[in-house]
Amino acid sequence: MKKTYDIAVIPGDGTGPEVVAEGIKVLEAAAAKFDFGYRFSTYDIGGDHFLATGETISDQQLESLAKRDAIFLGAIGHPEVQPGVLEKGILLRTRFTLDQYINLRPVKLYEGVYTPIKDKQAEDIDFVVVRENTEGIYAGAGGCLKRGTPDEIATQESINTRKGVERCIRYAFDYCRARNKRKKLTLCGKTNVLTYAFDLWERTFYEVAGEYPDIETDYAHIDAICMWMVKNPEWFDVIVTDNMFGDIITDLGAMIQGGMGIAAGANINPQGVSMFEPIGGSAPKYTGQSTINPIAAILAAQLMLVTLGEKGAAAVVEDGVAKVLQEDIKDVAAGKMGHSTQAVGDLVVDYIVKNC
Repeated sequence: MKKTYDIAVIPGDGTGPEVVAEGIKVLEAAAAKFDFGYRFSTYDIGGDHFLATGETISDQQLESLAKRDAIFLGAIGHPEVQPGVLEKGILLRTRFTLDQYINLRPVKLYEGVYTPIKDKQAEDIDFVVVRENTEGIYAGAGGCLKRGTPDEIATQESINTRKGVERCIRYAFDYCRARNKRKKLTLCGKTNVLTYAFDLWERTFYEVAGEYPDIETDYAHIDAICMWMVKNPEWFDVIVTDNMFGDIITDLGAMIQGGMGIAAGANINPQGVSMFEPIGGSAPKYTGQSTINPIAAILAAQLMLVTLGEKGAAAVVEDGVAKVLQEDIKDVAAGKMGHSTQAVGDLVVDYIVKNC
């Protein structure tokens, strides 16, 4: 009897439903070739639901999501909802409740894709950022005193636990070993200023490093990491960092790999359910136009396949994406691809059908 995966689908807001549809199309083509299947369950979660009901995500929905094999997310963000409401109420709450303590972001330049970095080729930009995903400054600790007065005080605290830091670092070492490329892990921090939080990160990093003698270790401040990602991205293999710094450098990574339209990410709980998404946001101005690039969503689906253990299917999906990017798409930007959103999905499917 063939394996069947139970996948939760959250199309979400804006162009999310459009790109998720293409990701599902590709997932189904890969499953047909590699003899496994899916049960898709769609969840009405996002800005429209919030505006209609006042609800972001319910306890019952979170309990249901926790029972799935994986979650495929389109995008969260609505122009009529105040910034932060959906992000904190849906995205952060889901990550924290389901303990998705790793945010995994491959930064890879594919052949034929433009990078704004002069004289860099595909072989120069191929690294992965491992971001701690449930602690740090995004944990929500802080407060406001005397709001709206001249004496107003606002605090935002960064929470870093030994457990949270160590499990993230261990994941990064294991991932670097399994990736088996340069076998180099770089810690990104700010030890010269954030002397409490990154003292914990640095001590833990080098203590755990002793258990991985085959992995080269390195450290760089966050500002240096940003400089070297632009000047010498080929220096990096795997970078591990905290929640906020990871949020910043992964967007920079998206730009040097060609743009948000091809950047995918995973929110991972290695012992539970993980969530996979394109990182470009809901892009509401392109909604319904069939001009948004679905490649990021397709690569998010590819990350899902890797995590589910379907590595053969994942490899052919990535090969299909690489072929389409090199030979078929004029530009990765929305409205400039030379194809509709659906046509790009069809091109990847066509590759899978013909090359398996």
